[in-house]
Amino acid sequence: MRIFGKVRHRPSASWRQATDRAFTLIGDGRYEDAGALLTRAADLEPWLSESWFNLALLHKFRHDWEQARAAGLRAVALLDRESGAPDWWNVGIAATALQDWPLARRAWQAYGLKVPGGGQHSAATTEPTGMELGSAAVRLSPEGEAEVVWGRRLDPARIEVLSIPLPSSGRRWGEVVLHDGVPNGERVTAAGPAYPVFDEIELWAPSPVPTWVVLLEAATEEDRDALEKLASDAGFAAEDWSSSVRLLCRACSESRMESDEGDGEHLDPHDHSEPGHPGPLGHRTAGAGDLWVPERECGLAAPAGLVRGLLDGWVADSPDSREWRDLEEVC
Repeated sequence: MRIFGKVRHRPSASWRQATDRAFTLIGDGRYEDAGALLTRAADLEPWLSESWFNLALLHKFRHDWEQARAAGLRAVALLDRESGAPDWWNVGIAATALQDWPLARRAWQAYGLKVPGGGQHSAATTEPTGMELGSAAVRLSPEGEAEVVWGRRLDPARIEVLSIPLPSSGRRWGEVVLHDGVPNGERVTAAGPAYPVFDEIELWAPSPVPTWVVLLEAATEEDRDALEKLASDAGFAAEDWSSSVRLLCRACSESRMESDEGDGEHLDPHDHSEPGHPGPLGHRTAGAGDLWVPERECGLAAPAGLVRGLLDGWVADSPDSREWRDLEEVC
């Protein structure tokens, strides 16, 4: 087969050795050394799309989006098939990171996805919104104190965080994170649907809304629910961390896990633990027969000028069954 006048052939042994060694180095976090080997492999076999795909992948790991876009475009130019190639997905991630919306649209369409707002050759400059990809979970800070939270997919590479993350993640409610394309785990809800868990790549858009922690005295679950509704009605969020957070070992977190009510805690002290937020649209309540504990640790996402008013209003609606104390901004 000829591509641009060149005969396509199988990669040489030198190409394979350089590539295999490069991915071993990538696994060890030695990106500079891996880059030298993958550049050498591309020099050896410039007509292989895999040469440029591998370089694009490395640049994605390094968050070097200009280089990732350039290598990705060279990879897709050498593809043998018209749609569905992962090369296009990497181009889409790089284009999204750079807010190169015409290229992002082109990449998702070339992969085989339907993108509203223009045909395949549209030069639209707006974000590829309206794809109706639904809810998903995202693992924040996957290389650190990882935390799985729920969010709304804006497009194939971005999720808006709808849970209130714990302060250890360094993330806030309402932030948009860029995420990888291959799920790393799955959450199955009591109602039956399964939701993928994607790994965060980097923060795409920060949120101006701070995170607070507060101790509540809520006599009943209904009292707790009233605060969550009050915050939601104001356009912000409250989350009862005492019931919504569970601990999972890394192996469990990266597998298919149930997220229904009454799961309890699972902690393996021999691995890194990570908190998760089970439930795409709300908190996980206590299981049947469990005793309600009035003292609750609650996360709040609200502006500084509003948060105390929300809490005072919540108490004023039922002063005999509600109190709050020890409000602290944590992220």
